[in-house]
Amino acid sequence: MSSTLIRLIEPSDGPVLADLHTRDKQAYARWLPARPAEFYTPDGQAAAIESLLAAHGDGLAWPGVVVSDETVIGQVSISSILRGPFQKGFLGYWVSTLHQGLGHTSRAVGLALRIAEDELHLHRLEAHTQLENLASQAILRKHGFRSWGIAHDHFYAEGAWRDEVFWERRLTGTPAP
Repeated sequence: MSSTLIRLIEPSDGPVLADLHTRDKQAYARWLPARPAEFYTPDGQAAAIESLLAAHGDGLAWPGVVVSDETVIGQVSISSILRGPFQKGFLGYWVSTLHQGLGHTSRAVGLALRIAEDELHLHRLEAHTQLENLASQAILRKHGFRSWGIAHDHFYAEGAWRDEVFWERRLTGTPAP
């Protein structure tokens, strides 16, 4: 079995992420928003990474990559972090189609949960999945998320509005000092 790690994204990850996004563009068209052509280039990824790291520096996100056997194979992030009385964030993740079905995504979600609780001291994580994304729903359920509603026409992808299931996972983290 291959190892799975997650780590904070780095500027040097841009070319690999550009290649993965380009390779899987059609496979993920149903699940992700349309992106400009620049997004699929190393320069486009460099700009995206710079923005993600700025949000991290401001305490608004934890942008990571999924790594297997020292190779970047996807991304995992905790974004839209709210402090104060909320102490919550939004979980997002994807793994290249070349590495799916091997447990990497589930392991990455489990590792992200630890970071959310132990490093970020969040009380709650939220996620969304499209109704048809049964694989992602199974991963969230496995990690203790529960669905709490459906948002109709919530997300626009591949030329249509999509319904999404909202998910939540309460953590035991205490507010950051």
